[in-house]
Amino acid sequence: MKHSSIFYLLVITTLVSCTNNKPIQWTNETPGIWKITAGTPEKVNLLSELNILPRYDILNQMEETPLPFSPDEIVIEQQDGKTYLRFPLSEEEKIYGLGLHFKTVEQRGRVLELHMDHYGGRDNGRTHAPVPFFVSDRGYGALINSARYIRAWVGTGIRKDSQHPPVARDRNTDPAWEAQPYSDNLEFLIPAEGVEIILFTGKNMQEVVQRYNLYNGGGCLPPRWGLGFWHRVPTLFTDKEVEEEVARFEEHGFPLSVVGLEPGWQTASYPCTYEWDPHRFPDPAEFVAGMKAQQIRTNLWMNPYISPAGELYNKIEPYTGSHTVWCGIVPDYTLPAAQQILTEHFEKHQLNIGVSGYKMDENDGYDSWLWPDVATFPSGISAEQMRQIYGSVMQDVTTRMYKEKNERTFGLVRAANAGTSSFPYVLYNDYYNHRDFITALVNSSFIGVLWTPEVRASATGEEWLRRMQTVCFSPVAMLNAWADGTKPWSFPEVTNEVNEIALLRMQLIPYLYTAFADYAFKGIPPMRAMNLEEGFTAATRLNRIEFDATDNPYALAVKEEVKDQFMFGESILVAPLFAGQKERKVILPQGKWYNFYTGELAGEGEVITAHPEQNRIPVYVKDGGIVPLYPPPLPGWITLPSLWKSAITERNPVPICSTTMMEKHTIICRENTPA
Repeated sequence: MKHSSIFYLLVITTLVSCTNNKPIQWTNETPGIWKITAGTPEKVNLLSELNILPRYDILNQMEETPLPFSPDEIVIEQQDGKTYLRFPLSEEEKIYGLGLHFKTVEQRGRVLELHMDHYGGRDNGRTHAPVPFFVSDRGYGALINSARYIRAWVGTGIRKDSQHPPVARDRNTDPAWEAQPYSDNLEFLIPAEGVEIILFTGKNMQEVVQRYNLYNGGGCLPPRWGLGFWHRVPTLFTDKEVEEEVARFEEHGFPLSVVGLEPGWQTASYPCTYEWDPHRFPDPAEFVAGMKAQQIRTNLWMNPYISPAGELYNKIEPYTGSHTVWCGIVPDYTLPAAQQILTEHFEKHQLNIGVSGYKMDENDGYDSWLWPDVATFPSGISAEQMRQIYGSVMQDVTTRMYKEKNERTFGLVRAANAGTSSFPYVLYNDYYNHRDFITALVNSSFIGVLWTPEVRASATGEEWLRRMQTVCFSPVAMLNAWADGTKPWSFPEVTNEVNEIALLRMQLIPYLYTAFADYAFKGIPPMRAMNLEEGFTAATRLNRIEFDATDNPYALAVKEEVKDQFMFGESILVAPLFAGQKERKVILPQGKWYNFYTGELAGEGEVITAHPEQNRIPVYVKDGGIVPLYPPPLPGWITLPSLWKSAITERNPVPICSTTMMEKHTIICRENTPA
């Protein structure tokens, strides 16, 4: 990996059987991690342009775990200048990952093209994070380390030489006929003459994901302020209007940690100058300092395309691609010279006056305006490869800017790929289906990225509350109503309930910070799928739906997946509600689980039906879980739920544990320290 000054001894190197007269090399990097090199891999891959190092100090302490199959069962061939890759697939095996999906969790039975793009409403592989990493419930995973558009057939292609061929049936007479018979392989097509593959094993899927994240540098550890509540203001707000907006938050007793400025902070955007507009922000340094004095950080919107109207244009032009986007030149972020020019510009106009981070927009897709695949870049990296890694490299460069100032940042980005888990950025997009947001949050935990289900607008107060409740249990709790100016209190009928959940988010910062520490140092995702939780045994069920000559002519089965509940940190299970729902099923893993609000036993390794009140969504705590909480940090904020009132006093300076919860074997400690 680039710019590395640390070297590690690779333990075992073995040449196994040749394919197409080209050797396949296996290298054991650490316990449970193998690197496979086949053919002639390209120099540029998903990790080569990033300044990251595996956490060998942690990985070398993990126990060795074997592959669940013989290495000979991985088949790699070169044909027509491309690489064909095949893994074995057992009959009941489940495959997760392979990108950020919004509708599905298990990917078996799907055909995907892993292609960086905006999300268009279909789980076809074109997404903001087309990460070519999968994890199997057999206890292994693989990263296909290529920055190409990769095709995947996840248990769909049936080979003539299959070791486990399905039975041929007559559709006319056999009711057991299937439109998609069993396939015993997982196949990939990489449009390159070789490929690097990194295998990860573990005693369970979570350990596989841990190893994958640690190999990519571990997870990010955001600053504490980044875990508070964010609000993005309308595009053309002036400094005075932003200050008035902040004052209104305080008047309503609503927490605010980060204020986000949209494109109008610049002299020009679409394309951008990255320079403050002197009419809307005549003294940006004073404005940013004023926000900091109120314990509020400033986050600035940007996209990568540079306007000829700014001072940066002529300096960076020699280091840009052949095509423009919105009439703006496209910097080649992989070039050290371009990185230096951009860094100096950002420091001059933003970092040196205290700006805390960025929202890096539109570095993902939309074919009709992004650079085409025939574009060229001065680094020599192809347009296809550049598209796959562009958002990753932007994260790397801006992260290093803050590291060099010995500061931490936390921001938003539209594009990520393998290797970005250690960068302090969270994915978002313009897609706005509430249920699908939760599915994406679940899926993000399989592929080493963070995803936030932002809230912008709602048709009813109930929907507004449900969305706010969801966002307060996500990596970034953000109101992104820049377009219509919706406020937390815009629906008076649920204002108190919205305030309560926002307050709970602020109180949970110590717990959430601990969860991110586990991400950074252990590789455990802070929000994760139930499938990664120990003791969660609910299997995906296949329900055959009735034949319909128009809507379902092949009587295809549909999967009932667990994609609407997730783990929030080590000990909390969140089961969101959606507008119109009065109750819902919740699948509890093995062990005892307690109602977060009342401390009552909810169940033990069973499916329960939750009937929450409108002002709450179902939240449960694992037996023995430790959940540190802050008390309300500002005067006038709403009080804690009744369970906690007796446990917290304003004058008590030390952590307190609720004896009510301890009697039920769940310890919840609360630290009385100002946020």
